[in-house]
Amino acid sequence: MTKTGDTLSGRQRNRALLARQHLLARVDMSAEQMIEHLVGMQAQSPRNPYIALWSRLAEFTAPDLETLIKDRRALRLPVMRTTLHLVTARDAVIMWPVMQPVLARVFGSQKRWPRALDGLDMAALLADGRKLLELQPRTASELSLALGANWDADHEALASAVHYLTPAVQVPPRGLWSSTGRATWTTLEKYLGRQLVPATDTQRDALVLRYLAAFGPASVPDIGTWSGLTGVREIVERLRPRLVTFPGEDGRELLDLPDAPRPPADTPAPPRFMPEYDNLGLSHKDRSHVIPPQAAGRVTGFVGTFMVDGYLRGQWRVGVVRDVATIEVDAFWPLSSGEGGEVGGEALNLVRWHSPGAARHDVAFGPLRKRR
Repeated sequence: MTKTGDTLSGRQRNRALLARQHLLARVDMSAEQMIEHLVGMQAQSPRNPYIALWSRLAEFTAPDLETLIKDRRALRLPVMRTTLHLVTARDAVIMWPVMQPVLARVFGSQKRWPRALDGLDMAALLADGRKLLELQPRTASELSLALGANWDADHEALASAVHYLTPAVQVPPRGLWSSTGRATWTTLEKYLGRQLVPATDTQRDALVLRYLAAFGPASVPDIGTWSGLTGVREIVERLRPRLVTFPGEDGRELLDLPDAPRPPADTPAPPRFMPEYDNLGLSHKDRSHVIPPQAAGRVTGFVGTFMVDGYLRGQWRVGVVRDVATIEVDAFWPLSSGEGGEVGGEALNLVRWHSPGAARHDVAFGPLRKRR
């Protein structure tokens, strides 16, 4: 371990994060490579990863990701923080076992479900749920009904136990850009035709190193926020000989990889449009190096966000009426003329990519309009 006496400012952390997230400049990388570099991508909203990849890759089309999903090289399942993520097939069989304790802990912390299943043979229940999901993919409601026919217990609790405690994956067309469907599930092993890799300290350590490569420099609480794992400090102590550390502005220790990029604080950062959920803004306990105080708590509903000079600055939404696609751009405080021009140009690029079939593409600055 190398310790430096140089304090790392919030702006330096911002530029390091943007460099590792490939948001300072788009890169020539495949969608599959980017998904793995980011250690998975938030995917509660099926289209979110498409926007996130467009903002990071030099050449990206929606079919690039659709092909990965259809070919079962990328899939959606709950991992970090029990949140639905898009991960590659290679990562899925490694990440789910590492995150299984997080899923089990969150399930056990619920007030209703564990109590409703008290006294049941959980191993037999999970085996039954696995069998049902592997017999045919099922929605949560379909699984609830099927389990309810076999078990005298709260149907929702039965299905929730299977979803949290069994490696379950959503299947297409859910997750596609060009079409969608109900959230339908099967088991990870059935879907990929391969076994899971047992969780070990080596696997946990490797995941934390990958987090630092994509999200560092970061603190121990940051790693815990991203992953939901307990025992993060123990992992960090094992890794210390391979890390460098910096004091943050608040005095907290920041961990990093020795050779990871840490650009100068004055490195230019172009405007970037992000989906409504992106791990960029969700993977640190202290998010002040991405979300300034005047932007905190200002996102209204399920909308995308955009960044100016590397910091959250506003929100956006695309709407299509007849043959006109309009992207609404709502800045939380006024943009300068230069900022407005850059943001408007990037917004126009996004709406053209988002809705290529529209006859006209417009950019509308101002508060997001209420939808009827």
